[in-house]
Amino acid sequence: MISYVIYDDRCDQLQLHGGFFQGWPNPPNEERHRSILRNSYRSIVAVDSGSHEIIGFVNAISDGILSAYIPLLEVVPSYQGRGIGAELVRRMLDELKDFYMVDLCCDQSLVSFYEKLGMQRTQGMIRRNYQYQSGRER
Repeated sequence: MISYVIYDDRCDQLQLHGGFFQGWPNPPNEERHRSILRNSYRSIVAVDSGSHEIIGFVNAISDGILSAYIPLLEVVPSYQGRGIGAELVRRMLDELKDFYMVDLCCDQSLVSFYEKLGMQRTQGMIRRNYQYQSGRER
């Protein structure tokens, strides 16, 4: 069974499944991954109740007033195709329902996934500094 919870300090006791950030040449390590979850405006995790592992997550960053941005949605490959990602996005959009704008950027191949969840296609611009893909040094 999969449960969905807003990430807080109690979630630090849960194991992070090792399958996140597939295909990333320079992924965040576990410490930075947890920092992303902790320091976001809101993070929601999917937890396998049997193994007590976090197997999916979505996070949002926000000014807390007008706008929010969803930078990451991840479900480990062995759990994909079960509706977990869609449920994470639905729950996050519900958390952010009082904001004027909720934005995200995605690859072309994912546009229909997000359209089915009520988001609309737009144009945007991005810049990627891949040398910092594992996280910015402080």
